[in-house]
Amino acid sequence: MAETAGSDPPRPEALDAWFHLTAVRQDGDRVFYYGESLVPQSRLLEEVVPAFREEGYELRIANGDEGGDVLIARPVGTASERRGVPVTNVALLFATILSTLFVGATAWYYIPFSAIAENPLRLLEAWPFTAAVLGVLLTHELGHYALGRYHGVDVSLPYLIPFFVPFGTMGAVIRMRSRIPSRKALFDVGAAGPLAGLGATIVVTAIGVSLDPMTVPQRVLDQSGQVILFHNPPLLDIIAAALGQPTGYEAENKVMHPVVMGGWVGMFFTVLNLLPVGQLDGGHIVRAVVGDRQESIAAIVPGVLFGLAGYLWYVEDMGLNDSVGLWAFWGVLAIVVSLGGAADPTDETPLGPKRLALAALTFMLGALCFMMVPIEIATV
Repeated sequence: MAETAGSDPPRPEALDAWFHLTAVRQDGDRVFYYGESLVPQSRLLEEVVPAFREEGYELRIANGDEGGDVLIARPVGTASERRGVPVTNVALLFATILSTLFVGATAWYYIPFSAIAENPLRLLEAWPFTAAVLGVLLTHELGHYALGRYHGVDVSLPYLIPFFVPFGTMGAVIRMRSRIPSRKALFDVGAAGPLAGLGATIVVTAIGVSLDPMTVPQRVLDQSGQVILFHNPPLLDIIAAALGQPTGYEAENKVMHPVVMGGWVGMFFTVLNLLPVGQLDGGHIVRAVVGDRQESIAAIVPGVLFGLAGYLWYVEDMGLNDSVGLWAFWGVLAIVVSLGGAADPTDETPLGPKRLALAALTFMLGALCFMMVPIEIATV
């Protein structure tokens, strides 16, 4: 065993009991333990993580470049100091705040661009829209982050993606920088996002449908051209009905409050994320539930999406812009995502009945968010 100079690294008794240690290396505040686990990695973490926490260290596991296992310990609370300020995450957060404020102000609060150019502070009038959309997306990703950290997986903070209309963002992602230790951990990390996001979605939708509707300015009604119609997913109608709130208005110049779109975004992204392919949340959940058979299920998904697009095109006589192109695009994207393969957990111990039941519940809730025709182009 070789050790570098410096302060003695922690070496609790549990480490020698469950891990064949061959070398130790220190790099700043991190300590690398090289060797081979004597038990499945999930069991190893369960046994040694508490011992390292007593020493004031947090622990994660990785695979060595030349085989074997590597345990990486670092003092609790120093991760942000070691990695520094997450500049990219912060920059994308501010960019997405600006993009959602701009799109919210111009597209959902009907503030003319000329008025914004004259007084940029008018963008702040759209803060409820921005708070609703980003609140749902960040809650989803932080669900992944929290469960990833709980299971000792090295996960990044969320990366928000700024975009243009109709929402000002294309969602958010996190990066998993270490291998998932078990199917149990894979399921927990995969399901935590949709379930946390749906919780936030329900809250945001309930608030949105309870707010007074927006009045569409006459100048907007007088414009000729095409507009995007967003159809309600079943869950949105269920929430509105439970609160005794309408989802449509007889008056032509009344529409639901823009905060409702935060809930709509949460529901729509939940459906897409639950597609059981590759590294999507649905892919993680199904991989954890059925193991390697997930690849057979993933192979069916593009055909289903292309079939849905074909049905809308040939049977419902809809155009490419009326969700036909949307499902065709996701059919292609499902193929691309599948090429990256599914997650490969170290421990293949099957899930227990509680997690299997939670998996069924997750997909049932996802089904309540599904719309065959999410968007439709209408002429005004």
